[in-house]
Formats: sequence, C-alpha cells, structure tokens
Amino acid sequence: MNDIPASARRRAFWMALVSALLFGMATPFSKSLLASIHPGQLAGLLYLGAALFYLPVMVTQRRRGLRLLPAGRKNQGLLLGAVFFGGILGPVLLLTGLQLSASASMSMWLNMETVATAVLAVLLFREHLGRWTWAGNLGILAAGVLLGFDGGLPGWIGLLCAAGACVAWGLDNNMTAVIDGITPQATTFWKGVAAGTVNLGIGLWLSPPPPPGGVAGALVLGALAYGASIGLYITAAQTLGATRSQMVFASSPFFGVLLSVLWLGEGMSPLQGAALLFLVVSLAVMFLDSHVHEHHHHPATHVHEHRHDDLHHDHVHDGPDTQGRHVHEHIHDGREHAHPHWPDLHHRHDH
Repeated sequence: MNDIPASARRRAFWMALVSALLFGMATPFSKSLLASIHPGQLAGLLYLGAALFYLPVMVTQRRRGLRLLPAGRKNQGLLLGAVFFGGILGPVLLLTGLQLSASASMSMWLNMETVATAVLAVLLFREHLGRWTWAGNLGILAAGVLLGFDGGLPGWIGLLCAAGACVAWGLDNNMTAVIDGITPQATTFWKGVAAGTVNLGIGLWLSPPPPPGGVAGALVLGALAYGASIGLYITAAQTLGATRSQMVFASSPFFGVLLSVLWLGEGMSPLQGAALLFLVVSLAVMFLDSHVHEHHHHPATHVHEHRHDDLHHDHVHDGPDTQGRHVHEHIHDGREHAHPHWPDLHHRHDH
C-alpha cells in the first residue's frame, strides 16, 4: 500500500510541472530586463514581486489563525538559510552569469540544480537515492560540461556562476522541503520580503535606479516566476520530497530554451542540441527508481497541508471532519509499517 494517494501524487506532479513552466520564463525575460536593470536590483525586484503576490494570502491566513512565522530554532534557522541561499545568493549568481552567457545555455545549466539538490539531500538531509537517480544526475552533469565547451571563456565563467547558483538553490530546496509549522505560501512571502529588500538595497547602492517600466516588468515576472512558482514547488516537495519534486522541476530549462528561441531569437548550436538530449535521457532514467521497506515513525506535532485518505493522517478534528486537503496543527502517533514512500515530511528516517 502506498502512503500517498495516487490523486495526491498526480496533483503534486502537476504543481511541480507548472512551477517549472513559470520558473522557465525567468531566464529569457530576465535576459531582456538586464539591458536596463543592474543584476542586484533585478534579483531584489523579482523576489519583492513574489512577496507582493502572496501578500493577500498572508492576510487571509492571519485571519484564519494560521501561524505566519515558524516556531522553534530549527525551523527558524531553516527559513533563514532558505532566504540567504535561495533568495539572495542564488539569484545574484544566476543573473551575473546570464550577462555573460546565452539564455538557452543558462537555462540548460540550471538543471545542475537537480544534481546539487540530490547530493545535498543525501549528505545533509537523510534522503535515499537509488542507482538510477545517481545515473541520471551524472548525465545532467555531463550536459553541463558540454555547454561549457559551447560558450568559450565567457561560457565557463557563466557555468561557474550557474553552478554556484545551483548549489545555493539545492540548499534552499532541501531546507524549504522540511520547514514545518508554516504554509509554503508563508515561506515564499518571507523569502521574498527579506531577500528582495537586501538585494534591491545592494543594487541601488551599486547602480542608479532602474526605469519605471523595468521595475513594473520585474515585479510581474517575479510574481509569476518566483512567487507562484516557488509556492507550487514547496507544496509539491512536501508531498514528493525534495529530490523527486526537483526531478519534475528540472523540466524548467526546456521551457527556458523554448522561450529563448521564441522571445530572444537565439539559435541552437549542435552542442546545445547534444546537451538537451543528455538532459532528456537523464531525467527519464531518474524515474526508474522505486523505494519500499519497513520503517518507524516517531510521534510528532506539526502543521502542513494534508488529507485523511493516506496512512498517516487519521486524527480527529474538533467538530465535523474536514474533507479534502486542508491545513492545521495536528498530532501524529508513533507507528511502524512498510509501504512504498518518498522522502516527504514524514519520511526522513535513516537507511
């Protein structure tokens, strides 16, 4: 028996895919905005756009009595880490590399985020990866090396910037997947407010203010590509686990490449075509893994979106039971069982 209903897995899959589509928009449209906006300013505006997108949601959650900031030093530390690595460091490195490299190449380089997420998940966050997942990650890494040869010296510098951004986002992905006590929308909001303010402040110190039209475009792009995209990704990751959701999210560079060709008029070189083939095969290989064994759940109290038709949420509500997906603080009793599972919020056990 699977602990996650098929409908919930499908819903999480489509969330991750739509998230990938929205994030894929960021690279080619950011390339256009960089013509008139400093990279630090653009990074800040993108995340402030994400915060503005979720401001009405935060007001609604406040009225419903949901917690807006995580409780406990562990969850607060995870949120601060996600803000620094994912909201401040990652975007600045990405936009710096984007100034030096073709948008299509940068889009495909961002698939190295999958490799970084997987390696960090194993080393720091107790996720289990099978041999097919490792094989897929090696293929993605090989595709990144091919793209480095395609761009010459600026390409290698762009590759280093992209690699740094991917490591930063790999840390961010793993941290946000296990933040407990607040909703994914709240996580995205605070990341947007903190990271957007810091990056915009640094950018304004280094360069004159951007034109109003560029500010408006960056805020709209941030609302979609960083706001809606990140919120959908975190929700999917809490069901699928950081690595599996990242496997779906890894399709975002393909959308970025398509938009780079259609929006920016960039062509595709033979090496870019070969790298794209590597990426497609590598992602397909990663889905061959499966994972099942007997494991133990310790008692826990936390807050996250859930349903009552799985093997872990059989608690009783005060008043009528809530149907479908909902969010509130609830208690898990300890139990031991075996079933196919992924490394979601309930499966961070040792192997």
